[in-house]
Amino acid sequence: MAALFGRMAFLQACRLLFIDISNPRKLGSSSRRYVCSVKSFISPVGLGALSRQYSSETKEELLVRYLDGEDNGIVVVGINRPKAKNAISKNLVKMMSEAVEDIKRNCKVRSVIFCSLVPGIFCAGADLKERAKMHQSEVGPFVSKARALITELGKLPMPTIAALDGAALGGGLEMALACDIRVASNAAKMGLVETKLAIIPGAGGTQRLPRVIGVSRAKELIYTARIVDGAEACRLGLVSHSVEQNQRGDAAYLRALELAREINPQGPIAVRMAKLAMNQGIEVDLSTGLAIEEACYGQVIPTADRLEGLAAFKEKRRPHYKGE
Repeated sequence: MAALFGRMAFLQACRLLFIDISNPRKLGSSSRRYVCSVKSFISPVGLGALSRQYSSETKEELLVRYLDGEDNGIVVVGINRPKAKNAISKNLVKMMSEAVEDIKRNCKVRSVIFCSLVPGIFCAGADLKERAKMHQSEVGPFVSKARALITELGKLPMPTIAALDGAALGGGLEMALACDIRVASNAAKMGLVETKLAIIPGAGGTQRLPRVIGVSRAKELIYTARIVDGAEACRLGLVSHSVEQNQRGDAAYLRALELAREINPQGPIAVRMAKLAMNQGIEVDLSTGLAIEEACYGQVIPTADRLEGLAAFKEKRRPHYKGE
């Protein structure tokens, strides 16, 4: 109850600007930035230390916020479908696809955090109530669109972090698997549970999970539809960090924000090239991977950031990278 009253007090005291993907009122040329008066993200100690709060009054299913101040360059994408446990619907796929496309085109973005605005849940997977109303001929195309969305999420050029403060099941875990880094609370539950419904993971789970935790362990989890908690997921290598949940229910998000802040000061072009080299190199033999690394290294040589890094090292000061 204390946490709830604290949340309400913060919500009454703070009103922040958000990017509402469902409202096509463009504010910038490089990305779709929309303003709404939603009070779902608040900062108890200023914009530089964002903390998530929840409001049952919000109607937007996806909220995207570009942080500013010292956190400029960090984007937070929050799923907000409380009644459906953040299940993946046609509308959510559409909005997330638009958000991912806008983020991809924005060269000022340095990292992206994917999280939930609903306590105790990250994403419960496909919206089975909506799925039950689909004609059989509609299921295949919908799954293809969901798979394409998660594929594009995985192709984002900047680092991505999934903050799992609650259950990530089926397509929800597949979404998290497409991110570079996963952080979970110790109480979070996750698993690819599709075989319980006599189907298989259809948005990359059969391919990404073995690459993350190994083939044998992935087969065991998928065959059994087993659900693991954050601590077990960390032991398996499914998540990079497992943190003890706090009273607000946002411990994983706060840890993800810490990681994003560690990434932020680094050379943004270098970070993007490092991601590209790793993502492409891991799929090929070592010799080809080294050639990919060499090509990516060649992209950073002519940058102003590289020269700034050398100058800062010589002058014993903190570098100021601009992504140029």
